[in-house]
Amino acid sequence: MKLILLKVAILIIGLNCSVYAKDFSLMSDSIKPNGRLTNKQVFSGFGCSGDNVSPALSWKNPPKGTKSFAITMYDPDAPTGSGWWHWVVYNIQPSVSHLVENAGDSNSKDLPIGSIQGRNDFGSVGFGGACPPVGDKPHRYQFTIYALNVERIAVPENASPALIGYMIHMNSLGSSKLQAKYGR
Repeated sequence: MKLILLKVAILIIGLNCSVYAKDFSLMSDSIKPNGRLTNKQVFSGFGCSGDNVSPALSWKNPPKGTKSFAITMYDPDAPTGSGWWHWVVYNIQPSVSHLVENAGDSNSKDLPIGSIQGRNDFGSVGFGGACPPVGDKPHRYQFTIYALNVERIAVPENASPALIGYMIHMNSLGSSKLQAKYGR
């Protein structure tokens, strides 16, 4: 009898996990999965001469209980020992399902009401596009949407991307990732 109950419990847990894992997805008309970023998403500065425009992003099927969203753009290949945070947006209302192109501009009026952009590793607020070192292998740029179990992440106005990332991970119900590469 105990063995049957254990098997039923494992089956139920497995079904619950698969519901969250397979349905929540992040998409973009601007970026092809595992494709190459365009000059639009490249930083303007640090030796790079792109347009520094955040891509249009959309998502669907968030986990049940989602109270807000956060989006990050992260380069795990940056030669810093800790990667590079290019963009952090949080406190996105649960009724929102997309960001328009260039919503990451620090002066954008297109960011959903109540959403906050954090500081990036370039030292500014808003989107900071790709800018890997010349001659380095193409870097991976990971756009991730997180479904959160809190309405708001409470961090200081000048919080580091790492602190915001910590709060995101501590309150995450699930996430979905879209990755593209860029090298120069």
